[in-house]
Amino acid sequence: MWVHPQFDPIALRLGPLAIHWYGLTYLAAFGMFLWLANKRVAQTQWANAGWSRRDVDDILFFGVLGVVLGGRLGYVLFYKPDYYLHNLSEVFAVWKGGMAFHGGLLGVILAMALFAKLRGRKFFEVTDLIAPCVPTGLAAGRVGNFINGELWGRVADPSLPWAMVFPQSGTLVPRHPSQIYQFLGEGLALALLLWLYSRKPRATGMVSGMFLIGYGCFRFAAEYFREPDDFLGLRALNLSQGQWLSLPMIAAGIAIWLYANQRQKN
Repeated sequence: MWVHPQFDPIALRLGPLAIHWYGLTYLAAFGMFLWLANKRVAQTQWANAGWSRRDVDDILFFGVLGVVLGGRLGYVLFYKPDYYLHNLSEVFAVWKGGMAFHGGLLGVILAMALFAKLRGRKFFEVTDLIAPCVPTGLAAGRVGNFINGELWGRVADPSLPWAMVFPQSGTLVPRHPSQIYQFLGEGLALALLLWLYSRKPRATGMVSGMFLIGYGCFRFAAEYFREPDDFLGLRALNLSQGQWLSLPMIAAGIAIWLYANQRQKN
């Protein structure tokens, strides 16, 4: 069995300033988004529609606000509402940990809706542009989870070649390195699939719908290997909170894709 390397969560110290690996993965995520989105707007279909690199910079600004505020509030509301109801002063104490992807997604959706309104763009035109550029950022986040030794997996068969002990779990039993599964699935695999899918012109909304379907499916599958949060456990039908939150994503993605496809036919 492998044992988690127990990385120091602080990557660099500059006097009293401590730079954490997790913060660096966020910077990497934003940097990869800029690189990929700039490649997108240089493509003919987007350039002819008047998109520019300045638009990408502005989208990133709106997106960062959506990710941080939505991710934090999503964690507060979806995972620990009772605790934060009695500890309101800690709601925005992000340095203590606690971010939720599904909350971050809702935050980004609202941020992109605002951007689209201010720029006179169609909402799904904006989300179609950015959807293939998002999964690499998710992959970077999972690297941060692994470095921190958090969000470890469920107990695994010791004969599994990549089974890993996470001392942070409070046990020395072998577990699935679920952070790596999510890095490969909802990160790299989804990025590749969406990039290939979006290379051809698609009806407005189809790429966005495919993102929701793809992420929801990859996340739903990965949750079978990820240890449920100890303060939640498994929910109805033995599904985790992450799985229940992924189901509406998949349903919404299918509905958006079918609607866009039908409009294209008509």
